[in-house]
Amino acid sequence: MRRREFITLIGGTAAAWPLVAHPQQVATPVVGFLYSSTTDSFREFMTAFNTGLAETGYVEGRNVAFEYRLAEDHFERLPALADDLVRHRVGVIVTAANVPPALAAKAATQAVPIVFMMGGDPVEIGLVASLARPGGNVTGITVLSGEVTQKRLALLHELVPTTAVIAYLVNPANTAFSEAWLKEQAEAANRLGVRLLILNASSPSDIEGAFATLVEQQAVALLVGADTFFVGRRDELVALAARYRIPTSYFRREFAEAGGLISYAATAVEAFRQTGVYVGRILKGENPRDLPVEQSTKFELIINMKTAKALGLTIPPGVLSIADEVIE
Repeated sequence: MRRREFITLIGGTAAAWPLVAHPQQVATPVVGFLYSSTTDSFREFMTAFNTGLAETGYVEGRNVAFEYRLAEDHFERLPALADDLVRHRVGVIVTAANVPPALAAKAATQAVPIVFMMGGDPVEIGLVASLARPGGNVTGITVLSGEVTQKRLALLHELVPTTAVIAYLVNPANTAFSEAWLKEQAEAANRLGVRLLILNASSPSDIEGAFATLVEQQAVALLVGADTFFVGRRDELVALAARYRIPTSYFRREFAEAGGLISYAATAVEAFRQTGVYVGRILKGENPRDLPVEQSTKFELIINMKTAKALGLTIPPGVLSIADEVIE
């Protein structure tokens, strides 16, 4: 057979062969994280998030990728960061800890699913239509922080029952601390027979000034508001409370582990695990409007007895009996 005839034969035969279907490459889904602070303040909880995500079959680096957008405590950056995640066509946006990232994400898109983990009432804030039936592209895990704050206030009052003024340190840039919300906390303090002194801090320089005002106004106990800005200043806050000898209640256990007197809060690790589960379910095709907002129900009270002794405080037996952990 001549070479030209061989080439013609092969060409004709190839034309007759059925086309082989090569499997299409499926793009790896991307989860976008929108956070008001830095990764340092929530890195420890990513293990819990990844645990929940793995329960649905997703593992970072294997079949899912992560994109982070961090405002580094500049809340005004959140809208642009949320828009950037939408432009990158992420499959889900996760917002953690604060209300402003969730609001920024919702304002940026009505199409990309959003899963939040935060304190506050998402219905009152306007994120969802109801807890049972969110109704849009947003769902998540919530801690009804108003009730938790009032419990923290009551516990602090039990530790310092003679105080007339309790200071409350908040970040005014966090929309969770609305005027109505602060009024509600002030009314709760009034029922205990104490005045609630609101102190604002949204920058590092504000914190030292807040403690000076606290002393000037003769407050002898302090409640630190739940905000990621304060997580990044944990050591500074604990050190200032020790220097001024102010019994202080915190919103995460890490503060008590670092030397803070007492912490009472939802178990954030469990909330992050639940968030990971919801993200995985959405990546598998479930619609956020059909996933009810879950309320975190696990809370823990941590008491640092070493700090109590340094402050000359005797922890009432009733408070000790309900503590989940006592640090000696």
